Amino acid sequence: MAAKLTSTANETEVAARLRLSATRLARRLRREADTGFTPSQLSALTTIDHHGPLTLGELAERERVAPPSISKVIAKLEADGLVERTPDPEDRRVTRVVTTPAGDALIAESRRRKTTWLATRIRGLDADQQARLAAALDVLDELAGQEPT
Repeated sequence: MAAKLTSTANETEVAARLRLSATRLARRLRREADTGFTPSQLSALTTIDHHGPLTLGELAERERVAPPSISKVIAKLEADGLVERTPDPEDRRVTRVVTTPAGDALIAESRRRKTTWLATRIRGLDADQQARLAAALDVLDELAGQEPT
């Protein structure tokens, strides 16, 4: 049984190390994907894929950016054929954005590259390290406020 952290200083040190490790890992995964799109563009694309179809206002809210910023992002993604605007089926005055097959393929390829890179790195760990990593995943999901998948 692992020992519980005994002081705020230890909790703070663990939090600082976790933040730094998560930041470095996220940065490395972005480089591995190397799609040629900015992090903002990829984030918007994956948000549309996961939560869409969305209005530009809904997307801006989810991405926590101003509507003019999301309009520029969507214009670029649309010009590259990764998203398209569709009329809302209940209110034809409202436009929603959805991913196209090309957008879906880009997301899938990005995820595949990241997973491949991670799997290769995990294979390089010894059995004990792999087990400790696997055991930590539920805790990391809980910290992130998400259900394990």
